Amino acid sequence: MGELLETVGDIFLILGTLFFIIGTIGVVRFFDLYTRLHALSKIDNMGLGFLAFGMMLHSNSFLIALKIFFIWILVLLSSSTLSYILSSHSNKTGEKPRTGEDHDTH
Repeated sequence: MGELLETVGDIFLILGTLFFIIGTIGVVRFFDLYTRLHALSKIDNMGLGFLAFGMMLHSNSFLIALKIFFIWILVLLSSSTLSYILSSHSNKTGEKPRTGEDHDTH
């Protein structure tokens, strides 16, 4: 049973890493603040969730797993709050979301 948990934990760690890579590509490739925030707040939170779950499966203690879970919840709350604050401030200062027609696709 321990070997199965480690294997499943490894799969979740790999999935989390892939989500972080995809989120990083999104931040580099997207063309305005709003789409970049979307990539960070959605994809990276999923990646962190997979990584946290994989680490919880690898931990030897329930207390350590519980701490990892609460760290994940704290990051989820702070990430969504920060994304809201940044987008709200940008909208108030006049930065409007761009459409696909507004940027050069080459």
